[in-house]
Amino acid sequence: MRENDVEVNLLNLPMDPGLRHPISYYNVNIQDQVRRQYLQNGPCQPKTHNFPLRHFGKQSRRFNSSWFDKYGNWLEYSIAKDAAFCLCCYLFKPEIGEQAGGESFTKHGFTNWKKPKRLRVHVGCSNSVHNDAWRSCQDLMKQEQHIQTMYSRHSNQTRSEYRARLQASIDCSSNRGNFLELLKFLADHNEDIKAVTLENAPSFFKVTCPDTQKDIVSACAIETTNAIIREMGDAFFSILVDESRDVSIKEQMAIVLRYVNISGQVVERFIGIEQVGSTTAQSLKEAIDRIFSRHGLSMSRVRGQGYDGASNMQGEFNGLKTIILRENECAYYIHCFAHQLQLALIVVAKNHIQIESFFAIIANVVNVVGASSKRCDALREKHAEEVVKALNLRDLSSGQGLNQETTLKRCGDIRWGSHYNTLLSIINMFSAVISVLEMIIDDGPKSGQRGEAKNLLELMLSFNFVFCLHLMRNILGATDELSQALQRKDQDIVNAMNLVRLCKLQLQTMRQSGWNSLIDEVTFFCAKHDIDMPNMDDMFVDRGRSRRKAQEITNLHRYRVELYYAVLDMQLQELNSRFNETNTELLLCLACLSPNDLFSAFNKQKLLRLAQLYPNEFSTIDIMALEIQLDTYILDMRTSGEFSELKDIGDLAKRMVETKRHNVYPLVYLLITLALTLPVATASVERAFSAMNILKNQLRNRMGEQWMNDSLVVYIEKDLFNNIDNEVVMQRYQCMKIRKGQL
Repeated sequence: MRENDVEVNLLNLPMDPGLRHPISYYNVNIQDQVRRQYLQNGPCQPKTHNFPLRHFGKQSRRFNSSWFDKYGNWLEYSIAKDAAFCLCCYLFKPEIGEQAGGESFTKHGFTNWKKPKRLRVHVGCSNSVHNDAWRSCQDLMKQEQHIQTMYSRHSNQTRSEYRARLQASIDCSSNRGNFLELLKFLADHNEDIKAVTLENAPSFFKVTCPDTQKDIVSACAIETTNAIIREMGDAFFSILVDESRDVSIKEQMAIVLRYVNISGQVVERFIGIEQVGSTTAQSLKEAIDRIFSRHGLSMSRVRGQGYDGASNMQGEFNGLKTIILRENECAYYIHCFAHQLQLALIVVAKNHIQIESFFAIIANVVNVVGASSKRCDALREKHAEEVVKALNLRDLSSGQGLNQETTLKRCGDIRWGSHYNTLLSIINMFSAVISVLEMIIDDGPKSGQRGEAKNLLELMLSFNFVFCLHLMRNILGATDELSQALQRKDQDIVNAMNLVRLCKLQLQTMRQSGWNSLIDEVTFFCAKHDIDMPNMDDMFVDRGRSRRKAQEITNLHRYRVELYYAVLDMQLQELNSRFNETNTELLLCLACLSPNDLFSAFNKQKLLRLAQLYPNEFSTIDIMALEIQLDTYILDMRTSGEFSELKDIGDLAKRMVETKRHNVYPLVYLLITLALTLPVATASVERAFSAMNILKNQLRNRMGEQWMNDSLVVYIEKDLFNNIDNEVVMQRYQCMKIRKGQL
């Protein structure tokens, strides 16, 4: 099959040599473009990958990463096939190909790790097939020899003007919009640039057309991503993943890498977005694999994973985290403290149709009642009258700071604790809300929301609404303290984990013995507001569904089993998933590394246990050495003035590098970097989606996926991009395709 009619995205070509199409698969008119793109990307060399062992009789062998240093110009490794390939032979060798030791480098790959000398045999003499292919690769990248270039004569002045023109376009490329306006501004304030750009440039040589802009931004993004990969080196890293819809209603998945650089500083870098056809866990994993393959990353180096509250990423068995853990048992999932726990719990609760319907009613009530200043004023006046009445009846206590003027709190999917506060405000102002809805109904035909207000009034004055209101109030109230504790900057992990335990215990107690107290609360509330209470022994009638198809159950079974128990079980399952036994132990052990208060949290046994959770990094011998090293380390830390005022583990890592202690205590420093790699508190992925909404807005809603990805990388990582020499970007841009202009 040949790729004749389908458009090929050259920037998304498969990087893993075991997953590539043969060159003949592509249309003959773009085969050189494909070859050039692969040569620009360079051979796929995942040096930090944990290469698997192969058995040869009684011996075991694996690929040796040192071979990359020896044959670095052409040797590639396929993670998918556990095989070595030759880049230049793939690009220019005939498909039948030369046999190297009985195995084809171009089709099946070399897998006989027992005989690495065959790699040298593959190269052969100076006129071998391999060397001919290598020379063809070099010739392809020499644009001055291309026939299109030969027809154009380029003087030194023409080259100099082209360089200045291209450099000006690159300087404007990191702007999030208004490329031409910015270029004009730059030309107006720089005579040298003005002399060679815009109207002073040849009509076919302006370097300002949309395709050229996209190529420039792409070159900037590639070099920025390459700088990220170089900065990360062979460090372990965590992945932070989230998915959201852009303005075109397309599902986008963003990935951020978190690692510790050579200076001991925790770094989080955005490496791209990937459009996903669906938000199933398997499709998200495939999207991650594509990004990893594109950048030569290995899943074996992942030591942590973190997600937001999306339910499709949280399943215990079928979720994305479980799929990754099956592939890498040390890629521990950590609930990110910067992600609002209550929002995640609400997402889970909304999986129950009754709770989803309840929160939809809540949102509509807030929107209708707060639709105008007149209604808000009426709400406050009605509530003030209720407060005065309650004070006269001595139902409320009076005093300084009590019974303040308030209004309905609006729900929001990004506001911390907003849903809980909304439910509290509705319970507190229930009578006032009912009065405002009645006022809207009585306003006459001038009100455009009379019908909606009437429907909301009927729903609010139902037992079902009141039951859900108090149920969710109690559940969110039980988790509120934990949620707030996880948001604090001065996070005490030990106390936070204790709150997790108490929260689980409280929800479990609520499930076992909280039904009667909830019914008492609901009964009292219904009696206070003249709401009919159903007889729990009567048969339940589900309005909106055919009675012939309805299951015959009592009201007690409906509300106690299908609603009360079901929602509480969902919450407990979510908490157990986010804070399971393994990651809770991991966090408690991690807290022992804190340098705060002269390392008062230090616990040798827990740190040894932390090392045991990373068997690939700490062998039995390493743990024995670590046990002795920890004694010397803690004595040094507590007696050295350089470490006496440190507050967190990040400061400790940087100070150890500054004082060269990371070389003195390498095992302890490895433990610290592994701890810092875990995504305990971060909001980098949310910032990426905020940038996406800036770049792809209603005026640019047809922005292509690749252009948006490149623009996001340059925009989000502009601090790193600004340190990249323009010459590097120009060379990248120049080699992407045959250019009329020459540098």
